[in-house]
Amino acid sequence: MRCLVTGATGYIGGRLAPRLLEAGHEVRCLTRGPGRLRDVPWAGRAEIVEGDLEDPESLTKAFEGIEVAYFLMHSLGRRDFEKRDRRAAENFAAAARKAGVRRIIYLGGPEPPAGEKASAHLRSRAEVARILLAGGVPTTVLRAPVIIGSGSASFEMLRYLTERLPVMVTPRWVRNRIQPIAVRDVLRYLIVSASMPSSVNRAFDIGGPDVLTYAEMMQRYAKVAGLRRRVIVPLKPLSPWLSAHWVGLVTPVPNAIARPLVASLIHEAVAHENDIAQFDAEKPIGFDEAVRYALGKIRDANVETRWADAAGRDAAAEPLPSDPDWSGGSVYVDERSRPVDAPVEALWRVIEGVGGENGWYSFPLAWSVRGWLDRLAGGVGLRRGRRDQHHLRVGEALDWWRVEEIQPGKLLRLRAEMRVPGRAWLEMCASADGEGRSVYRQRAVFLPRGLAGHAYWASVLPFHGIIFSGMARNIAKGATSPPRG
Repeated sequence: MRCLVTGATGYIGGRLAPRLLEAGHEVRCLTRGPGRLRDVPWAGRAEIVEGDLEDPESLTKAFEGIEVAYFLMHSLGRRDFEKRDRRAAENFAAAARKAGVRRIIYLGGPEPPAGEKASAHLRSRAEVARILLAGGVPTTVLRAPVIIGSGSASFEMLRYLTERLPVMVTPRWVRNRIQPIAVRDVLRYLIVSASMPSSVNRAFDIGGPDVLTYAEMMQRYAKVAGLRRRVIVPLKPLSPWLSAHWVGLVTPVPNAIARPLVASLIHEAVAHENDIAQFDAEKPIGFDEAVRYALGKIRDANVETRWADAAGRDAAAEPLPSDPDWSGGSVYVDERSRPVDAPVEALWRVIEGVGGENGWYSFPLAWSVRGWLDRLAGGVGLRRGRRDQHHLRVGEALDWWRVEEIQPGKLLRLRAEMRVPGRAWLEMCASADGEGRSVYRQRAVFLPRGLAGHAYWASVLPFHGIIFSGMARNIAKGATSPPRG
């Protein structure tokens, strides 16, 4: 089946395109900036065409030969997003009709309860749905509430609010009911919709099995994330406008996006039917499991996706390079690199030899004190040492670290098992510079857990300049010295 995907540089489209390819479909992506898709892993298997849904003349080539067209773009974050999305939907429907497209599929938002004044965000989503359904091409509209997956603006808002505020005063809408759905289930419904018969021209409510208030979602997120139960005090005077500014202050989600999302939360978002089940019998996963996927707790290796191998993870729920910079949760990184006047083999010998009796090449007293403090807190400290003085293997202990990955001659990744309010890794890399010398790269990554995690990083930050810069300098120097022992 030949599919056109708009919004392939966005949250849903960037995840849908590779799954359509995996399902055996031909995929063409329409984008205003083809360069943004140049380096995605699946770019070589898809056709990328330049065009703009607000420019009808640019759409002829994009729709040529297409059987199923996905409308996944929106202008949320712009002041005139309603006007832009209306024009884009009208042009999309006209181009699809002219090209003889068999089906249009649109991912929209929940239908606001009858009699209530809809927020601008939901009003725009409903208007786009009406335009597409009346456009003369059989159309499937999927009405999704909060989507649970790293990179989803709604999920990121939930993540940051819960992680950063152990005690919070909240607006009344935290008591409104919501039926959240995992991004992996949304993607499956989008793919299934492509095979619907031509007689289907309607909207479907989609949601997960759990109906929760926003406050309950925060408490259950906290439990899955290993945080203490949050103290939530709903306060009547907090208007949606004030709530949006409060969200903008506490989270990195831009105000231009937070405002319409928060305004939409004044409405309950619960599915009123489950007719989609007649086309897909697979049951959607629950809220807690969806959060575990989004946090990377269901995977083979506990590694942060932006810099480590993501094999074994549910990529649908993980951050992608095309996601906004503020998605994926808080990640603190300390990076260092140094040229080394020695071959890469000599540098790797030093990297693989760190720890235990060989030490950590930086401020021994500081490492010892940190080890004592860890033992006082019930941690492992530095007492475990290392199994072999010269060689390491995946899975073994190394002082307070665990060897998580080794690529001989290239990469050593260690996961911290000390007592810290979060998760931490240390990565050391060796590479040749092509002239008989090498380059040493070092990266410390910390994913804070709750407010204590942010405070911990702030407290140790002043020492990083001493410890990590000294470590990089001395490892590089060690590579030019005769082997120890």
